[in-house]
Amino acid sequence: MSGYAADMPELKPISVDAVPAALEKAERYRLLDEPIQAESICLDVIAVDPVNQLALVTLLLARTDQFANGMGGALQRARNVLPALESAYNRAYYAGIICERSAIARLQHGGHGAAAGVRDWVKDALEHYAEAERLRSPGNDDPILRWNACVRLLERYPAGDDAADSSAGLMMLE
Repeated sequence: MSGYAADMPELKPISVDAVPAALEKAERYRLLDEPIQAESICLDVIAVDPVNQLALVTLLLARTDQFANGMGGALQRARNVLPALESAYNRAYYAGIICERSAIARLQHGGHGAAAGVRDWVKDALEHYAEAERLRSPGNDDPILRWNACVRLLERYPAGDDAADSSAGLMMLE
């Protein structure tokens, strides 16, 4: 009997002309809360256009969408995308997104000591957002908006508090 890996069908490449429509589909799947499908589409795009920044950002976000579901390895897979982002701003901003969404996933999973872990992730996010703010283009206040959401999350879970009421913090950030 042959092993499953040997019986694995090969991936089929998409055409370069299909990239824009594929990226629209990936975003649609993210909005439908189907991050695994969005991730797969982004990988198909990157296979034919390895430096496509929109595909890389969408891939990173699709992987962070999987944090709440406890999808194994999603954190490291999201971090692995950061070096491929061309601008220092994007690397800082999306590193902040990874940390912030990790904090929110910890809130959703709760458990003893979750609030402390959340604060650590949020503080890391704040450092990345501060760097992104320094690197941002005029009129781009995205890192400030994320910074403020993180500060409000810290206010909701001051040092020493239990994370029992995690849904309140989550609703604030949605």
